[in-house]
Amino acid sequence: MSKYSGYMGKVAKFDLSTGKLEDYPWSDQERELYIGGKIMAAKILYDNLTGKEEAYSEENMIVISTGPLTGTGAPSSNRFNVSAISPQTGIIASSNCGGNFGYYLKKAGYDALILTGKCDEHSWLEIYNDSFVLHNADREDVWGKRVSEAQQQIRDLIERDNGCRMKCGIVTIGPAGENLVRYAGIFSDERTAGRAGLGSVFGWKNLKAIAAYGNHHTPIHNEKKTIAWNKKWVKYLRAHPLTGSQLPKLGTAGLVSGMQATKVLATKNFAQGTNPDFEKVSGEALAEQYNIVNKGCLSCPMNCARTVDVDGKEVKGPELETLGLLGGGILNTDLSLINKWNYELDELGMDTISSASTLAYAMEANEKGLWNNGLEFGKTEGITELWSDIAYRRGIGDELAEGTKRLSEKFGGKEFAIQSKGLELSAYEPRHAVGQGLGYAVSNRGGCHLNAGYLVFLEALGIRIDSQTPKAKAELTMFMQDFFESVSATGQCLFTGYAFFPPALLDPNNGLAKTVNSMMTKIAPAIAFINKHPELLFFPLPIFHHDREMKYAVGMKMNLGKYLRVGERGYTLERYIDSLFGVNGESDTLPARLTDEPEDPADESTKVPLEKMKKAYYAVRGWNKEGVPTESGLKKLGIKKGSK
Repeated sequence: MSKYSGYMGKVAKFDLSTGKLEDYPWSDQERELYIGGKIMAAKILYDNLTGKEEAYSEENMIVISTGPLTGTGAPSSNRFNVSAISPQTGIIASSNCGGNFGYYLKKAGYDALILTGKCDEHSWLEIYNDSFVLHNADREDVWGKRVSEAQQQIRDLIERDNGCRMKCGIVTIGPAGENLVRYAGIFSDERTAGRAGLGSVFGWKNLKAIAAYGNHHTPIHNEKKTIAWNKKWVKYLRAHPLTGSQLPKLGTAGLVSGMQATKVLATKNFAQGTNPDFEKVSGEALAEQYNIVNKGCLSCPMNCARTVDVDGKEVKGPELETLGLLGGGILNTDLSLINKWNYELDELGMDTISSASTLAYAMEANEKGLWNNGLEFGKTEGITELWSDIAYRRGIGDELAEGTKRLSEKFGGKEFAIQSKGLELSAYEPRHAVGQGLGYAVSNRGGCHLNAGYLVFLEALGIRIDSQTPKAKAELTMFMQDFFESVSATGQCLFTGYAFFPPALLDPNNGLAKTVNSMMTKIAPAIAFINKHPELLFFPLPIFHHDREMKYAVGMKMNLGKYLRVGERGYTLERYIDSLFGVNGESDTLPARLTDEPEDPADESTKVPLEKMKKAYYAVRGWNKEGVPTESGLKKLGIKKGSK
């Protein structure tokens, strides 16, 4: 058990091949060093992998981990993480989800679940407290079902067996995961751990779903102070222009207009950064024409999710990436189709980002005569059926199921295959936000905007620093990556981190904002100093609420400096594991379209100066010139191999 509250004090390790269940040791020292979530998962993988394992193998471990704030009532604290070797990238991937499975895994009494081996038959796993039971997914009519149908079937089975209504958390895959589509996701309610294809790892292991429930309660260190702090924090979030206005009003879809204004809205497979028809597929259009009601994840005060009507059903609406990539990304202006496709992809169990980007690549390959596939920009007829063909690997869908990187290796066009390390980029065009381009390239899981540090927020969407200069981008990228790593590790949504930036800095007409923006890229040494010595940030900040939450709810001493150090430890550890699988500086790439071709032909600065920024980034991180963390660097961060 643990001296800290917030944790259940147990980690379960379950062998799908043998059905053997055992406790996985996890100490309070490890809780202090790695907190939880994706950083905890990285340490578990580090202790057990050698770099020779493959995604589709019994040796590939799936780690589903929660954070210490999950179940405490902290704002937006219901997220959980799934980590494993990715079939898209061949390296470690972490995928985050806002569904309720993490909450119910803790109700069952566990902070994390480690899965090894492979089921002998199509199965689903039921966890009730200390009881782990594998069920035959064919006999119980779960295998082969779409996502929502599978979830409902499992709920019905659990209630039948218990003789009453039961609340439980479920993660499941759809047909895409069963058929090993490389970008299949894992779903909890309507939320998705979508990136890097971990749903197909479930499918390879013959695991359709996991249901968790129990009668445990998450302990809270000081309940009175925690409740009071949560109220104060929620009040702050609701008063902040991003978390209290923009996200509740328009959700992430509201970013489309801002991205258009700053030329970072990926259009026609990233050939351009603006979409002349953006208003037709914007957050404003979604709100005015289709949104029924706002919803949010459990314990979230922002309610940033949209709901829309699709064929008479009230379902989750599209997020920013889906709107951008299935809109201007393929030159589609029909918002109702995006709503329908978003729902269809969720039901089939596929990541909308990789699905859309793979489709855009195929359209351009056809346009350039590299692959005669019949797909054309602006032509939407037949795409609804195409999603099903991909999920079931029928016809051309069998090719598209492999993703952008593998298609470009087969048909050519690597220069416009918009991916990094095998993972397709999200909807932010980086040639007008070069720090975001650096982040895409060095991101541990491949072309991810969040693992990249989301520097586009500082360059184009919130604070407006110089978006074209490479100056200070390495230092800022490290800071943002480390900060977001720790927020994620606690089990909280990264949107709570946006409120760290004072509202005054978000108004481009504010005098203070103009001054800070002009200074930000000129103080690289100061940012580097903070990155190197975060322990100096030991004092409480009115804009940073996470430290007091950890103190009151968990009983763990925390401050911004410790947060940054934990994030650095987690990020470095993931990178080191990736290096065992062959990742180094040569892996940190972007397609030539983004590094060699200016977005604006008349402005040479509108391309990503990647090589220059990479060298600075490795130096700031303290990695070697090949972009690999050193043994001495791991030692300084307190990282050492466990005996597990």
